[in-house]
Amino acid sequence: MEISDYLRALRRSWISAVCCVLLGLLTAGLFATLSAPAYTSKTQLFVSIQNSGSVQELQQGNNFSQARVKSYIQTVRTPAVLQPVVDALALDMTPEALAKNVIASADLDTVLITISFTDESPVQAAAVANAIADSLIATIETLERPAEGGVSPVKLSVVTPANAPAFPSAPNTRLYLAIGFLGGVAAAFVFVALRTALDTRVRGEADLLRVTQAAILGGLAFDPDAVKTPLITHTSPQSARAESFRQIRTNLQFANVSQESSAVLITSSLPGEGKSTTATNLAIALAQAGQSVCLVDADLRRPRVHEYLGLERNAGLTTALIGSAEVKDVLQPWGEDNLHVLTSGQIPPNPSELLGSRAMKLLLSQLEDQFDAVIIDAPPLLPVTDASVLAQVVGGVILVVGSSKVRVQDVQKAMSSLSMVEARLLGTVFNLLPTKGPDAYAYADYTYESVVDVAAKSRPRNVRSKTLKNNRNTKSVLRREHIESNY
Repeated sequence: MEISDYLRALRRSWISAVCCVLLGLLTAGLFATLSAPAYTSKTQLFVSIQNSGSVQELQQGNNFSQARVKSYIQTVRTPAVLQPVVDALALDMTPEALAKNVIASADLDTVLITISFTDESPVQAAAVANAIADSLIATIETLERPAEGGVSPVKLSVVTPANAPAFPSAPNTRLYLAIGFLGGVAAAFVFVALRTALDTRVRGEADLLRVTQAAILGGLAFDPDAVKTPLITHTSPQSARAESFRQIRTNLQFANVSQESSAVLITSSLPGEGKSTTATNLAIALAQAGQSVCLVDADLRRPRVHEYLGLERNAGLTTALIGSAEVKDVLQPWGEDNLHVLTSGQIPPNPSELLGSRAMKLLLSQLEDQFDAVIIDAPPLLPVTDASVLAQVVGGVILVVGSSKVRVQDVQKAMSSLSMVEARLLGTVFNLLPTKGPDAYAYADYTYESVVDVAAKSRPRNVRSKTLKNNRNTKSVLRREHIESNY
């Protein structure tokens, strides 16, 4: 996967990714809130040599002190130092347990030892830190005293006594939140990666191109109003949906320019991807371009074209195939353009055999001679073999792919079915694409105003109101004449 693929996957799952990050921050915040506060008190000691002398002797003594500091740091957490502290303060713990909260350190090239102790009580933390410092001084004096007696050459002095801290040192809320944020980001990355790997649905153009290199003739954005008004004649001529079908119409003319057969089969991998509405609207778009078009409903299992166009279904394709009527007698004109529709007719018990018969080939040949374009709405490829049978006798096939409706393996199987019968795939039409997000597909609305409207806006207000009133009266008259002409 490339960086663009990761970004696309992140945009698809950005809500889940944000939830993972917020959950990490919330968990860290709760942990910091529920954790008991701890206070850390520090004391600092200075290590020196007691005898004085020349500058060279002082330098040697300083080097000696720095060398001994490392050993004194290790001595701080030994029972020899901590047991007297436990006894002096009557602590209910062992020296080993006390050592877990003691930290001794020293800066590089210095003779300063810092002792820190952490406790739930700030007063207790200061008292224990000072007691450890006093015990270390006494222990080092005993350890460094010469065997023959005398005073220890090394002296430890408290330069910064421990005080009760005003603010807790733990929990470190900022640190916890940072860890929670990083953990949430990591969880979001893993979640998005797993979801992308496990989600095999074809959602966008990039997903489809990984399945097939067939040309994408066009894309249709999801329109919630298309369920009630599926035809482009029900929408504005400048709508995004109408413009999409005009683009598909243009690309189809270029894709099928070298093919002698004018019959184009519209199918899909599975039901519900929008093949019937695509076939119907494509036929309307071709007819609007001035071509003579015949739309054939060859879905003899679930015919839908007659419902969209409001036509009679009982006499149609099956009627002509069994010889009960001539094709010209069952063709139904529709609309003001040169569009004729051959509905499915009665649903037969043997659709595949009927569509693969010689009568079907002769019927298609007759329609191709009579019309500039023949658009055939066929059943889906995977559930039944009807579309594969028809694909062998047409000029080309268009595969409708419903975004988020079909999986990668389904499209691959559909492509394999077409390849096995040596069908000519003209391209794909991507349907039900989202209007927002990484897989969005939409045209910008580009409308125009008539010259009369522009001129009306430039007139004075009183003149403009009269003009608008006249326009409304004119529209009423035209609407009344249109109604009377239909009856």
